[in-house]
Amino acid sequence: MAKTLLDSTSSAALRVVFAGTPDFAALPLRGLIEAGYTVSAVYTQPDRPSGRGRKLTPGPVKQVALEHGIEVRQPLSLRDEQAQADLAALAPDLLVVIAYGLILPQKVLDIPRLGCVNLHASLLPRWRGAAPIQRAIEAGDQKTGLCLMQMEAGLDTGPVLAQLELDIAPSVSGGELHDELMQAGAQALPNWLAQLATGQLQARIQDESKAVYAHKLSKAEARLDWSRSAQQLVQQIRAFDPWPGCFALLDSAPVKLAQAHVCDFSASAEHAQVPGQVLAVSEHGLTVACGQNALCVEQIQFPGARRMAVADAMRGHPLQGRRFD
Repeated sequence: MAKTLLDSTSSAALRVVFAGTPDFAALPLRGLIEAGYTVSAVYTQPDRPSGRGRKLTPGPVKQVALEHGIEVRQPLSLRDEQAQADLAALAPDLLVVIAYGLILPQKVLDIPRLGCVNLHASLLPRWRGAAPIQRAIEAGDQKTGLCLMQMEAGLDTGPVLAQLELDIAPSVSGGELHDELMQAGAQALPNWLAQLATGQLQARIQDESKAVYAHKLSKAEARLDWSRSAQQLVQQIRAFDPWPGCFALLDSAPVKLAQAHVCDFSASAEHAQVPGQVLAVSEHGLTVACGQNALCVEQIQFPGARRMAVADAMRGHPLQGRRFD
C-alpha cells in the first residue's frame, strides 16, 4: 500500500536517497541537487567493464554523485539483510528510483517514511517494464510521457502521483526520444517532489485492463522482416536506433539500416515486387520492396564500416537489383 504523504513535510527538509544507474537517471539526480534537495546517499549498480581495455567504469549516476561529494553505495542485491539495514540507518524520508536495475523487495519499500517513488518513461499503465520508450515508437504511439509512481511490489503497478505527456514526433528515434524524456524528467522531478512533500499530489490507481508490457530489447528482434509493411519497418528502425540497430542480411552478412521513411510503391511498379528487393538507389536513399509499400532507407552501415548516407556508401557497394535475405 502507498504510504500517506504528510502535509507538514517540507521539500527542503526531505531526506532523499536516490537509486539509479544510467544517463536517464543521472540528469534528474543533477536536477534534484541543483534544486537544493538533500541527497543522503546514492545507490547504483556496480561498475561495469568498458572500452577496449575492459576497465571498470562508474556509471553516469555514480559520476554525478562523486562530483557532488555524495556517498555512493553499490550492493549486488537489496535482498541482503545487511544492505537493508544500511539503508534503514540513513533514515530516509523518501527513496527516488529511476532506472536502477535492481528489484526492491517489500522490506526496502517499507523503509522510507514516505515510501519509494519511481520516475517511469511512459503513460502508465501503458508500457510497463524495461523498454517503454522504444516500444511506444515501435507500436506507432503518437504520445508518451513520464509518470511519477508510488512503488509497490508489482512491476510498475503502483498508483500514479503525477504525469507529463509528450508528443512523439513522426521521425524521432529511440535515442532522441530518450533524451527528450530525460530532459523533461530533470525539469519536472524537483517540482513533483515538492508537491509530494506538501501533500498536493493525488494518487491515481492504474487501470489494469489497459496495462501493456514493454519487453526488454534484444539484438535478435532487430532483424528486419521484409514481409511486413513499410510503415511497421519504419517504426521498428526508429525505435531500435541507436541500440541495437535494425539490420538485414545481404549475402548472409548483417547490414544495418537507419533513418527510413515510407515510399510510394506505385512509383516502382515496373520492378519485381518481391519483399526485400532493392527497387532503386539514388542520392535520396535505397528503395526496398516490403509486404506493403516500399521502404526508403537514408543511412546504411556495412560490416566493419561506419554508418553513412546511402549515396556515399553505394560507391563501393552497388545494390541496384539485389535482394536482402
